[in-house]
Order: sequence, then structure tokens, then C-alpha cells
Amino acid sequence: MIILGLTGSIGMGKSTTAAMFSEEGVPVHDSDEAVHRIYAGPAAPLIEAAFPGTLVDGAVDRPLLAQKVLGHPEKLRRLEAIIHPLVREDADAFLDAARKRGEQIVLLDIPLLFETGGTDRVDRIVVVTAPADVQRERVLARPGMTAEKFEAILARQVPDAQKRARADFLVDTSLGIEAARKRVREILAELRGGSAH
Repeated sequence: MIILGLTGSIGMGKSTTAAMFSEEGVPVHDSDEAVHRIYAGPAAPLIEAAFPGTLVDGAVDRPLLAQKVLGHPEKLRRLEAIIHPLVREDADAFLDAARKRGEQIVLLDIPLLFETGGTDRVDRIVVVTAPADVQRERVLARPGMTAEKFEAILARQVPDAQKRARADFLVDTSLGIEAARKRVREILAELRGGSAH
């Protein structure tokens, strides 16, 4: 079974690209979605203990938590120490189930693949990219996003150029949806040892 790691900086179109792999029949494990589930389940009491007042109706309130950790590297590290092992466990369970089903290719959608040392868990790396001006325009169009927030997020992420240099495959989302979909099909065809259909 080939494990693809999908990553890309904020605003590059990673979620859209992950959905394209899914549409092509590739099982996808979404780390962000796993975090949402974990925040409502196993991590809730742990996070409340570490960051009192972040639990609302039994689940972690993400905006409240973000207020407590943004701009505080030591608090962010404490949060990541709680979350990352739980996300990894969730992904391992996903991979075990996929192996049992006899899947040929699976995809781990990991926004911080390089930052969290996740490269040791994947066979090939797909980096979703776009020019910096396109990225900036997309991110600043998001509700509640500010230039300061965008810069803070970028500062925590491995620069796009470094990600591209370490990628086995690139998907440039600035060329449009159809070009990205065609690229996803080409990648899968290469991995499956055939030609794109």
C-alpha cells in the first residue's frame, strides 16, 4: 500500500485537492477533521486541564483556544503535545483499516507534514502550491482573516519553496480546478503504473 502525504501552506487549495483524490477513489485521512473529532472527544478534558475555560458544552471551543495559544509559542507547544499523538493514533487506525481492505493507495492530508516530522510516515509527498500573490489573495478573502493573522500562520509553516523542493509531486492550484484534477489523475496513474484515464 502506497501512503501519500498531502501538504501545502495555508490558502494553497489543499482541501480541494484532497477532495479530488477522494473523488478518484483514494481513501483520505484528514488531520484537520480528526482534530475536530478529537476536540469533541478524547482531548477535551486534557485541553480543559491545560487551558482552563476552553471547554464549551463538552467540546473544545476552537476560537477560545486560539485566543489562548496564538502568539504564545510555549502554549502552542503544550497544545501540540496533547493533539499530535492523538491525531497520529487516529491516522494509524485509518491506515490499519485501509490495509485490511487491501487498498492500493491512501492519502494522509497533513497540513503540518514537514513541521511535525510526519514525512517518516509516508511513501511519497504531494505538495499543493500556488504563487504567493494568489495565496495571499485567497487567505485574506477568508472571514475574520487579517494580514497579521496570515503572517503569524506563515511564520509557523515551512516556506512553500522548501516544501516544493521536498515534494515527489506538485499540484499547482493557480491553473484552475480542471488542471489540478488532471494533475491528480496523472499522479495516481504514475503510482498505479498505468496511464491517466
